[in-house]
Amino acid sequence: MRNQNIDKGWQFNYGTIDGFPNPSRESTLREVDLPHDYMISGSVKKDAPAGASSGFFTEGVAYYTKKVMIPAEWENDDVSLKFDGVMMNATVAVNGCKVALQHYGYAPFSVDITPYIYFGRENSVTITVNPSMQPNSRWYTGAGIFRSVELVHFPKLHIANDGIFGYTKSIEYDSEGNALRAYIRVEIQVQNNTLDNKMAGVSAFLTKDGSDEVIISRSQKIQVNPASSETAYISITLDKPELWDAENPNLYRLCASVTDLGTFKTHFIPTENETCDETSVLFGIKTVTADVVNGLRINGKTVKLKGGCLHHDNGMLGAVSLYDSELRKLSIMKEIGFNAIRTTHNPPSSALMEACDRIGMYVFDEAFDAWGIMKQPGDYNQYFDTDWEKDLTAFMKRDRNHPSVIIWSTGNEIPERGGLGNGYTLATRLAKKAHSLDPSRPVSNAICSYWSGLDDELAAENMKKVIGVDADGNPPLQNADGGKNDTSWEEFSEAFTNSLDIVGYNYMEDKYALDHEMYPERVILGSENYPKEIGIRWPMVESTPYVIGDFTWTAFDYIGEAGIGKSVFLEEDDPMHKIGGFALMSHGSPYPWRLANDADVDINGHILPQGEYRSVIWGSDKTYLYSYDPATHDKKELISNWGFTDVRKSWNWKDADNKPVFVAVFSNAERVELFLNGKSMGICKEGEKLACGLPKSFLFDITYVPGTLEAVSYKGNDVISKDTLATTGAVSSIKLIAERQEMPADGHSVTYVQAELLDSDGNIVPDADNKLTATVTGEGSLAAFGSANPITDENYTTGSFTAYRGRATAIIRSGYTSGTCTLTVSGDGLESVSATINIK
Repeated sequence: MRNQNIDKGWQFNYGTIDGFPNPSRESTLREVDLPHDYMISGSVKKDAPAGASSGFFTEGVAYYTKKVMIPAEWENDDVSLKFDGVMMNATVAVNGCKVALQHYGYAPFSVDITPYIYFGRENSVTITVNPSMQPNSRWYTGAGIFRSVELVHFPKLHIANDGIFGYTKSIEYDSEGNALRAYIRVEIQVQNNTLDNKMAGVSAFLTKDGSDEVIISRSQKIQVNPASSETAYISITLDKPELWDAENPNLYRLCASVTDLGTFKTHFIPTENETCDETSVLFGIKTVTADVVNGLRINGKTVKLKGGCLHHDNGMLGAVSLYDSELRKLSIMKEIGFNAIRTTHNPPSSALMEACDRIGMYVFDEAFDAWGIMKQPGDYNQYFDTDWEKDLTAFMKRDRNHPSVIIWSTGNEIPERGGLGNGYTLATRLAKKAHSLDPSRPVSNAICSYWSGLDDELAAENMKKVIGVDADGNPPLQNADGGKNDTSWEEFSEAFTNSLDIVGYNYMEDKYALDHEMYPERVILGSENYPKEIGIRWPMVESTPYVIGDFTWTAFDYIGEAGIGKSVFLEEDDPMHKIGGFALMSHGSPYPWRLANDADVDINGHILPQGEYRSVIWGSDKTYLYSYDPATHDKKELISNWGFTDVRKSWNWKDADNKPVFVAVFSNAERVELFLNGKSMGICKEGEKLACGLPKSFLFDITYVPGTLEAVSYKGNDVISKDTLATTGAVSSIKLIAERQEMPADGHSVTYVQAELLDSDGNIVPDADNKLTATVTGEGSLAAFGSANPITDENYTTGSFTAYRGRATAIIRSGYTSGTCTLTVSGDGLESVSATINIK
């Protein structure tokens, strides 16, 4: 096998490896399976250097070591280690010898270990990671080998690492729009690590994913000089292709082989011992174009991006990336109506990319959050000058075959966007490099307003705008433009947009019309926008050809930037109202705030009110019913720019009988009627009274009485949907719901098990906060257990956690042995319950 996964059975310890016997150190050594994040198992600390940015997590140096058997029969081969991502400042040593140093934790990298190994015996591999220079990020990074590792071996003449690149040059259609023919370009980079001029036979062929049957094959001979690489260029014309898009994610496998034909001296000399290297990648047939008339077109059809920004963590798993978790996350997003993700603000994992290919999710694939000017002292700015080209190349070469990728992004809110630090030249240089690595897709960059990025003189002038008020008397906000008549943003950023095919706008929708007048050929993307504004902004996005979509911040909740989406209820005259949502920024979130609390979906995968609201804006006919806490009835809500109105899926309000309460409904109805215990509480017409100013919302002011609340949505005389809330009894039992009943014994599979706290009638008790304990026995392990509470100091890895709003979640990870595993959850005064998962 060319590529072997070696995630199983690494030895892990804190600190650095020491050759001297040390019983105290040996006692802390433990075996772990990769991917692994050791930061998530640590305790949060009030004095964590990164504070709320990291969710009060912090970690220091640690190492992983493993004995790897290298067979004797590989002696004439090359051997390398392939890492999908190590967080961060990773030193790779083989048999005690340092062989590589990789700073950027998110970029994939490969290490040639051939000169350092002994064939026919075990070899020691040690990875030391150093995330201790904190703060090193604006969010939770995790720590350790948080993505998979492969051992790769191949002949001296072989396909280079990530050396296959295929893309669709064009597609021909018949009169009914069916694909007749696809013209595909394949580039295969061949590496020659011998001392001879090699003649190579290079073949490219297509199969359907999951099949070994070759559909079409083409080949090309090339010469590859000693200790160098050369590229074979192969054209493939495929009849009746099955195209890939988000609705129809048809996948092929693009395979390549390289055969050592012999040596060229003054003429060709055939080899006596022919070698062959073969590998493959997932592939989809797809074209991408963007212009101001047709917008973004996938396979010739205009698409609006219904996008969500995603940080890399997987909630309770921390930074660990497993295919099942990534696929589950995307499935929930598709349920809401998303068709695109933005990998904010860094290269994603291979597992996420494969999941996007298979489920059908467009990807705005991003490289960096910082260039040479720092955002945090320990971030990538330290290494950008020397490493950016290496890391950008590795990231794009890994991802460019994925059909899900539709746009590349060279950065997010880069401080150099105003020209400082040679920013204008750098922006063009990075875009040019991206175009050279992939000519088939557009390149973008997510640009924000100038709350930073200007010299002292201009910054002082700009600050007057920031602390002043706009024409309507409202205080400007971070990332907001300075008014429709202010073109300083355009002037400062124009040179930065040179060589970009699509310009990303962060939180500047009000600039779109003006900038279209100034730059009539500019294609605009809402690369980052406030979640509560989707109902206001989406109709404009849909009707504006040169605006290709909108990405909300964020789709899934995440660790770090803690409390960025909080809301509070204050007295009407509280001075914080004058400051506005900016007063609730994450840097003001006290310990133990942990989660951003700004998302459509919580960390355990439950769709939140803003996600349900978004689905209504995108056309769902469902009705969603909520209530506000009656204790807030006479107060005014202040919502963070990234927050959402604090409505609850609850009709359990203690000590509130006969007190006024607001009820909110999200619906595409013409009118909504509200019933309490069967009695009509009135009808609200579309646009008549809005909850927090949200279009497609209906607000009722009634008196709280326990019982059953029902909202009925009408269009004309027809009922289109209903929703109910009911007062529950006390918690009487725990119910476990396993999302899958079996999983393979591959060490990477996971299943999520929901723990619900129910009353005697089987209803979830929405205000229950019981302390729960979870244990797993058998051939699996408890990877995490916890709730979606954004404010907690509890640990996801100890098996003990407090439920939040009636729920907790357990994540079970499979081992490498077949059998069963059993999850048991218990709580004080409650009968323990169990769920068994088969591992095959």
